[in-house]
Amino acid sequence: MKDIVVMGAGKIGGAIARMLAASGSYRVTVADRSEAQLAALTPHRAISTASVDITDSSALATLLAGRYAVLSAAPFHLTGRIAEVAAKAGVHYLDLTEDVATTRKVEAMAAGAKTALIPQCGLAPGFISIVAHDLTRHFDTLDSVRMRVGALPQYPSNALNYNLTWSTDGLINEYIEPCEAIVEGKLVTMPAMEEREEFSLDGITYEAFNTSGGLGTLAKTLEGRVRTMNYRTIRYPGHQAIMKALLNDLNLKNRRDVLKDIFENALPATMQDVVVIFVTVCGWKDGRYLQETYARKVYAGTVAGEEMSAIQITTAAGICTLLDLLAHGKLRRQGFVRQEEVALADFLANRFGHVYDAEPVRLAKAG
Repeated sequence: MKDIVVMGAGKIGGAIARMLAASGSYRVTVADRSEAQLAALTPHRAISTASVDITDSSALATLLAGRYAVLSAAPFHLTGRIAEVAAKAGVHYLDLTEDVATTRKVEAMAAGAKTALIPQCGLAPGFISIVAHDLTRHFDTLDSVRMRVGALPQYPSNALNYNLTWSTDGLINEYIEPCEAIVEGKLVTMPAMEEREEFSLDGITYEAFNTSGGLGTLAKTLEGRVRTMNYRTIRYPGHQAIMKALLNDLNLKNRRDVLKDIFENALPATMQDVVVIFVTVCGWKDGRYLQETYARKVYAGTVAGEEMSAIQITTAAGICTLLDLLAHGKLRRQGFVRQEEVALADFLANRFGHVYDAEPVRLAKAG
């Protein structure tokens, strides 16, 4: 069994720990500075806890000494410190960050690292990049890559048509920070919350708009090879207009603490959610202009003996799969590893990754 540290005892960190422990291949230590969150974790013989302040590099180094890997489910502004300590300690590092600046820092650290540093191992960025890159390999010449992902309530019941399903800080970051895209073959920066579109899937109408971080490193990988490439977050119609009023007209984009307080006290969380994945690639193959699409829905359900939301399942499964592939020699074990280096077939065949390819798509209905 390999010794793993999971940083962060929140909903995602707890799901990661539970999946890894239930596999029988990993001993997991969950670290957090919140005793309350550590105490709330579901007990398991392969899970232990440690009260650690992530900002204390010395304490973090002591915790990581001799471990196989550390998986960060901590807030995006703390992941860079974890990566730095992991690289110095010779421990493999994986994270879930959507923050572009943090990923650039991790890439710089990986230049001389003797272990693997693998950022963006969740849903988007993460699995979405693996899918998109796999589809691009089916074409001789690429034209466009469109990546769409959303974690949505199954039963929306408010004006925003939304419930909290994951990190509030991460959600706000995606809605505010600049977005990368490829336009006419060049990597550019676009404002978040713009370029709204509508599409239908399984008879349901959705809207999608620019948000930050979803392209991951794939934008840099495909620059110059594709004419158009963008990532947009999926919501139910009406969400974007209200959010733009809050962010811009009420200037809450510059008052994140107020916006976070509103979200966490006015938007109820839900375990009855659905993750929608929609990737379309167009290009030329054997002289013909063709399109290929990957569409998937994953619902809340029971995984590793525990009820989990769809965003918990998909996010935790992503990073657990990357760890498992690393441990089994299917990924490079040194330096900066990009999501697009992962073979989609390997991911979906993995014991954790198979939740993305389960048939029927709906795993279970919570509640």
